[in-house]
Amino acid sequence: MSEEKTIHIAGTWRAAVSGAVRDVLDPADAEPFAVVAEGGAADTDAAVGAARAAFDAGQWPGTPVAERAALLRRTADLLQRDRERIGLLESRDAGKALEEGRIDVDCVSDAFRYFADLVINEGAGRVVDAGSPEIHSVVVHEPVGVCALITPWNFPLLQASWKIAPALAAGNTFVIKPSEITPLTTVALIGLLVEAGLPAGVANLVTGPGDPVGARLAEHPDVDLVSFTGGLASGTKVMRAAADTVKKVALELGGKNPNVVFADACATEAGFDTAVDQALNAAFLHSGQVCSAGSRLIVEESLSERFVAELARRADRIRLGRGTDPGVECGPLVSAAQLARTEAYVASALEEGAVLRAGGRRPEGPGHFYRPTVLDGCHRGMRVVREEVFGPVLTVETFRTEAEAVALANDTEYGLAGGVWTADQGRARRVAGRLRHGTVWINDFHPYLPQAEWGGFGKSGIGRELGPAGLAEYRETKHVYQNLAPRPVRWFAG
Repeated sequence: MSEEKTIHIAGTWRAAVSGAVRDVLDPADAEPFAVVAEGGAADTDAAVGAARAAFDAGQWPGTPVAERAALLRRTADLLQRDRERIGLLESRDAGKALEEGRIDVDCVSDAFRYFADLVINEGAGRVVDAGSPEIHSVVVHEPVGVCALITPWNFPLLQASWKIAPALAAGNTFVIKPSEITPLTTVALIGLLVEAGLPAGVANLVTGPGDPVGARLAEHPDVDLVSFTGGLASGTKVMRAAADTVKKVALELGGKNPNVVFADACATEAGFDTAVDQALNAAFLHSGQVCSAGSRLIVEESLSERFVAELARRADRIRLGRGTDPGVECGPLVSAAQLARTEAYVASALEEGAVLRAGGRRPEGPGHFYRPTVLDGCHRGMRVVREEVFGPVLTVETFRTEAEAVALANDTEYGLAGGVWTADQGRARRVAGRLRHGTVWINDFHPYLPQAEWGGFGKSGIGRELGPAGLAEYRETKHVYQNLAPRPVRWFAG
């Protein structure tokens, strides 16, 4: 496969119909290091047509569950075989540390294995008691059909797997559009699916921009479901475009995630050290380019000065650099646009009265780097507190009472995730129960499990990924009612 042939349709790698290509830039130095095809509407229509034919007339939807599960497991094995290659590609494409790229490959393998196990251990359907031995009634699940999968730039491989694995497990065909900024590991993943033996036309890939590729997928009449992960503005456009054909829609649209720290969590030196360390991890992992980043630190007032001082001291010591270099803890932002966005948010925060405790600047040299930034003295009226920055920026708010902490944590249009730090188990359960967020961590931040649903409340989106509900997104539910002893009804006298 040549660099320009990164579009995969009906089992064939090809260039864009227009012949257009796009350079993929390394965010560590802003230099191009790969070339991909720049697909358009014609490529998208061809990909949807291939997926439609493979679903309506192909073998995959009717393939026995055991065979579908076996293919998912083979794909997981191939990912582990190529762990170093794909981890390196993810690191260079997205700018993350190499070890993060390797971990992402492991998590993708886990997702494929989880959905393989999930479908293989299911029953044949849910029998419904109709109240008569003459009636056999069962509820079964069938694939939705053709799925359009649109993924973001921050975790391109991981987010692709969260959609591809359940879509295939359920028996669907799909067209995937990765972000034009970070498409390379999705191209690699499709190659592994082909190597694993997936029939032609089941998996189709169009590399290209959101407009026209993503927009065309969302509106296409032959697409039965669109699953989108990305920003709120783009997600609402996808939802509007999908409305005319009344297709199923699943959206994960980010978050403005609180990390609530009660003073009792830091009553010991070990507790204090752990809470500070985890606050850094919550905010600055992958340079804050994480939908669940704990970008809002909400700390008890009596603890605040000591906590923020230590947090800022450690933030200033975070080692930036190219993700593949030894000792690097934090890579660059993914693009010049994301760097400019981050700078604008920090500038607005300072204009609105925030106090800069760490960072707040670009380091010298090439690439899209920005120092991890801690902004103290923040309040809900600031843009940087209300809106998703998607950069290494942590805001600090304070509270005095448990009720105030909960109110602050819930005072957001989003509701993806949040954390609670306390030594009081009763308080931990109370606060977790009152937080309007799809995932709540108690004395931890960031871990997820493929067997547990992921998604948010409010403007963080609709639907769920992972877990049994993540599989259900890619299915239609059908009730089959069989009368074993049919006889005339005699409703009409005749």
